[in-house]
Amino acid sequence: MQCNIDARGKAVRLVAGSVVEAIGFLLAALWFTNVLPAWAGIVGGIAVVSGLFMIFEGLAGWCAIRALGFKTPV
Repeated sequence: MQCNIDARGKAVRLVAGSVVEAIGFLLAALWFTNVLPAWAGIVGGIAVVSGLFMIFEGLAGWCAIRALGFKTPV
């Protein structure tokens, strides 16, 4: 994987990944304590995995969307 984003793009992906990760853990915790229904556990799990991937992109300096040939604004 070749670096295809700059420092600003890395920072945006790290921050966004951390936010998505936190929301995912919150949804999963609320589902686990029976505050929210089953959909919250599913959405929370998807958010956790997505957040981890975004954090990986930020740390690696690689963006999957850019690797596919699309231009991203950041």
